[in-house]
Amino acid sequence: MYNILINKNYDENITNIVVVQDGNVVEIYNENLDEERLEGNIYLGKVKNIMPGMQSAFIDLGEDKNALVHIKDLIPKASDVTGNVFEDTSKMDISKIVKSGDEILVQVKRDCNKQKGPRVTTDIKLYGRFIILLPCSKFITISQKIENKQEEKRLKEIVKNNLTEEYGAIIRTVAEGRHEQEIVDEINILINMWKSILANVENIKNKKIAPVQVFNNSGITGKIITDLAENNLEKIYTNEKTLKDKYIDLKDKIEIVDNPLEKFESQKHMNLNRKLWLKCGGFITIDCTEALTAIDVNSAKFTGKRDLEKTVLKVNMEATEEIAKQIRLRDIGGIIIIDYIDMENEEDREKVRNYIIECFKNDRSKVQVLEFTKLGLLEITRKHILGR
Repeated sequence: MYNILINKNYDENITNIVVVQDGNVVEIYNENLDEERLEGNIYLGKVKNIMPGMQSAFIDLGEDKNALVHIKDLIPKASDVTGNVFEDTSKMDISKIVKSGDEILVQVKRDCNKQKGPRVTTDIKLYGRFIILLPCSKFITISQKIENKQEEKRLKEIVKNNLTEEYGAIIRTVAEGRHEQEIVDEINILINMWKSILANVENIKNKKIAPVQVFNNSGITGKIITDLAENNLEKIYTNEKTLKDKYIDLKDKIEIVDNPLEKFESQKHMNLNRKLWLKCGGFITIDCTEALTAIDVNSAKFTGKRDLEKTVLKVNMEATEEIAKQIRLRDIGGIIIIDYIDMENEEDREKVRNYIIECFKNDRSKVQVLEFTKLGLLEITRKHILGR
């Protein structure tokens, strides 16, 4: 069961969001209300300039920084599984797809940071609880976590029968076992939302006021509530009284309290430092860079008694559990490299790899665990919950 704790700090204008699963804190987010999050927002932008050598263009969104769009985010998706990841765009000419001054409807897929502006795409997605509507694609795909083939077939048929050919959709894990009418109702809501966005776009074009935002994604708080609303959500504890008005269908699960975080006070200040000690006496370090996240495992104080291999395996196994926990807690995404203590035994490496796969089973995000490299490094890729 999930509980969401939402504490709005009115003095600092920050919202703290804590996700609790079966009594344990598993995700922590901080939303600075003075710094609006752009990820998920939709804009009618204006192309500023083309960079043929990079197959990219800069788009003016009307925000502080121009956004970057790559040609792979401009052309239709080649595959319902891999999108345009493997599409060869080397012979394409971006200047034939967009030109400077063009108005273009885009969605922010990655937020800006101090160094870079946001990344945008024309492959727009509207998120519901059970499905993600794809107004610009024709694919209907389903979460890989739904393993029951009969249920997969049922859900695909429901979505296919209630979408016209111009739309695509991704069926989310929480759709499993849901009544047909619930899914149909959400499809209609999302289609109407898209039609409203298009009407807004036409109005903006007539008034010639682009670039301008045409849809707001409600920030981190809205995304977390939407994602977990039907995912065994037990309660939302918050001091923000307006939430009951925003989420009328969830009002029975929303409880207004003075200090929502005190319910799990003992876990609130969880260790998010670079260096974390393990119970056995070893430790791990977590270093996040622009390109990847490097995690190192060290035996430190734990030297074991007799058997070196058993000592190494014990530290690595304990580290594995903490690593999976920290990756989810911090919402670490992209490429993750784990440098375990060297294991000579192939069987031990396989035990560690299988264990980290097991530890990631409760992670709400998509995680892929690759094989150990020749240098003994374990490679992982994970998608950010917040999409950055």
